[in-house]
Amino acid sequence: MSDASYRDAIFSTPLDRVAQFSFDEKVVACFPDMIRRSVPGYGQVLGMLGLIAERHLRHGARVYDLGCSLGAGGLALAGALPPDAFDYLGLDVSPAMAERARETFAAECPEHAMQVTVADIREVEYVPAGMIVLNFTLQFLPPEDRDALMQRLYQALEPGGVLVLSEKTVDADEYDNAWRVERYHDFKRANGYSDMEISQKRNALENVLVPDTLEAHHARLERSGFDRSMTWFQYLNFASMIAFKEG
Repeated sequence: MSDASYRDAIFSTPLDRVAQFSFDEKVVACFPDMIRRSVPGYGQVLGMLGLIAERHLRHGARVYDLGCSLGAGGLALAGALPPDAFDYLGLDVSPAMAERARETFAAECPEHAMQVTVADIREVEYVPAGMIVLNFTLQFLPPEDRDALMQRLYQALEPGGVLVLSEKTVDADEYDNAWRVERYHDFKRANGYSDMEISQKRNALENVLVPDTLEAHHARLERSGFDRSMTWFQYLNFASMIAFKEG
């Protein structure tokens, strides 16, 4: 990779006016550190992708990684599966993210068929796929666009295919939600973030990251046609779900 990864200090100085969060060059440079210190259970979610693919992915099938960022999901799959096991296409709206992902794949798994395209996942013409991954991506789309996307993804999945959906969530019970948020802030403090950084990032993400409840996610998956779905992992207010399209 041509660019080094740096420690996340984007919100470490007082800002007169916090701009909305965006996946720009500054974020790309520190993204691995940001994710590690900001998303509880991220490593466990990545680690399961290969195991899920081994169990559910038809050999040689297409895998979509929507909002692939720097390609961590693709690396997890390539680390678990041989080059001929799948055809990977990562999509990200950020050119800086996509370019770093391409560099990473070329350096780390050159024998695998790993493509990365800059695209808005709402506008892609999807071809049949055996597995679709949305790791912390749907939450950045306007809520009114989420149902239509999920319906299109269901249609794109082959019979027997699976969709993995990981998201920051909100609890319908305000007291339980407050507890989870408070403990999440404790998690970030334990990982070296100051109260100012936590506050400024929260303000920057307001109206950019809009979370759903787990119940809303599962209801959307059912409306979209999925035969069943389940929450397989949860850590505070972060969760990962899997949805099945029966063969």
